[in-house]
Amino acid sequence: MMNIEEVRKEHELIDLFCTLAEIPSPSLHEEKVSEYIKNLCDKNGITCNLDDYGNVYIDIPPTAEGKEYLLLSSHMDVIGDDSPVRTYLDEEGLIHAEGRTLGADDKAGIANGLYFAINLAKSDIKHGGLELVFTRDEESGMSGVRHLDTTKLKSKYALVLDSDSLGQFMTSGASYTLVNIELKTFKGGHSGNDIHDKTRQNAGKLLAELVNELPQGVFYLDPKTSETVTSCNLGGMKCGDVAVTNIINQNAEVSYSIRSSSREKERELQNVFVDVVARFNEKYRELAHADLKFEEHLPPFEKGWDNFLSQIFEGVCKKLGVTPETGTFHAGAETHIYANSTNSKGDKMMPFLVGLADVRNMHCKEENVSYKSMLKGQEILREFFLEVNK
Repeated sequence: MMNIEEVRKEHELIDLFCTLAEIPSPSLHEEKVSEYIKNLCDKNGITCNLDDYGNVYIDIPPTAEGKEYLLLSSHMDVIGDDSPVRTYLDEEGLIHAEGRTLGADDKAGIANGLYFAINLAKSDIKHGGLELVFTRDEESGMSGVRHLDTTKLKSKYALVLDSDSLGQFMTSGASYTLVNIELKTFKGGHSGNDIHDKTRQNAGKLLAELVNELPQGVFYLDPKTSETVTSCNLGGMKCGDVAVTNIINQNAEVSYSIRSSSREKERELQNVFVDVVARFNEKYRELAHADLKFEEHLPPFEKGWDNFLSQIFEGVCKKLGVTPETGTFHAGAETHIYANSTNSKGDKMMPFLVGLADVRNMHCKEENVSYKSMLKGQEILREFFLEVNK
């Protein structure tokens, strides 16, 4: 069984990944990673610049006419702090970090994209242009991609190399909308002296009634794939103090999250909330009132009409002995920002969330990545690019 040094010596891609992983880069502290990438590109004669926010932009010009640009995107920040990262290889061929998160999310994506770009720049392959964007702060707020000026990008299609399973090609993803309901009764009081007064309703009891009428869980499934399209989840409820029982509570609050890969179905779900709250306010108009607020934190990544790249990716995976997985994911990623942006031509961008390595136990000290899956991911990326540029 080889150790990590032997694997790094044999495979340049794995050495690049480990080098990147060993540079600590918690959110909003990615400067050393961007500096490393910039220096590496300069050594290989590749155009690399940083925007005003610190995102990295790489441009490899086309060598053939009539071919479109393609964008590869990954994020530089990782979950964890700035303590040293020391990689090692276990007996199953999985790369770990000693006592902390590895940062394969998303250093594996950066390594695969950057390694491919360096080799493409040296090759005599006739191809369309290739853009790469490595963003800051994906984990804590996506401020990097939100600050990215996509109107300077030449690509319409974007592969976001941030999925955790080799062979994934996700074509849509769920939004995240925060729902907040604040309920206030018009009269409080003493639980003994005023308990008989029917004009003094307990806000906690009324909130429980309201919540009982609101949906929970899956709201809409895709009838063709049985995949969850729209859902909502009760987050937390707040009313009074559990140590105090002699007060008729006047204030209560509840939060929900809504996730949906369809704006239409999300609007339908929001309308359910609106209708339930409206009926509640009408029923208790003399006693209490509930205020409902929606706050979008991440827009939906809706499926595009073009299946061209999906079909190519599936074919490439099967050719290379990898089982492809296409569909939707019920979470958020930078795909959502790209999907709601336009490029330099004014075209709406079409992103896909792509997996080029098997990354497990993300965001904890047991995080690991299979180095063999990363090598296979590089094969997929290369073959995919060649097919797209035929």
